Amino acid sequence: SELIGQAFPYTPIANPRWMVPDWSFGIRDDNMQKWVDDARTNGAQVVVVLSHNGMDVDLKMASRVTGIDAIFGGHTHDGVPQPVQVKNAKGITLVTNAGSNSKFLGVMDFEVKGKRVVSYKYRLLPVFSNLLPADKDMDAFIKTVRAPYEAKLNETLAITDDFLYRRGNFNGTWDQVIVDALMEVKGADAAFSPGFRWGTTLLPGDPITMERLMDQTAITYPQTTLNEMTGATIKTIMERRLRQPVST
Repeated sequence: SELIGQAFPYTPIANPRWMVPDWSFGIRDDNMQKWVDDARTNGAQVVVVLSHNGMDVDLKMASRVTGIDAIFGGHTHDGVPQPVQVKNAKGITLVTNAGSNSKFLGVMDFEVKGKRVVSYKYRLLPVFSNLLPADKDMDAFIKTVRAPYEAKLNETLAITDDFLYRRGNFNGTWDQVIVDALMEVKGADAAFSPGFRWGTTLLPGDPITMERLMDQTAITYPQTTLNEMTGATIKTIMERRLRQPVST
């Protein structure tokens, strides 16, 4: 078997370019096809791609590149109950995604005969962490690391009267809280926030603690800025962000 890795192709766009000055990124089907062909030539009977493309881009790549048995994807954090079977010029590629933050465990078994996959079984297993006994050593280590910050993390900032989540491709109620806060604090007419799919979902009446807020905002590029933009610039930004996740 062979595992091939695929990095997020829009890294220098979705993140500050200065963070990856010496790297190049992109959707390069020819390069992927070469890696797959080399793996098959070297005797691989099962070829799996570990991808950070996102579900939509993986579906498109699976239709263009042949010889991949399955793509285990990330980035968009979709909880896909069963793999999508994508037809291409030489067969079918299975595309799946197992959510984020260990909410699910995707398990795929292949049956291989005659040096190729003839069948598969897939299960998206929910992880009920509160029902699993913690590893004693790891639990003790985590408590030690958290101890200096425990009081701050448990500080209640507000009580939500809405269902707060981040599960959509483009926005969610948590996103709305964040952009509303940005406009109020910055004095802006408009605000933008990445449409993440992670963090803790809160029910109406739940406390919004500092830790729950950090779930949503502790990212690698947390800086917020106030800028002057023309309507044309805003239109270009929005069109680019709409186009990139769903077209290649």
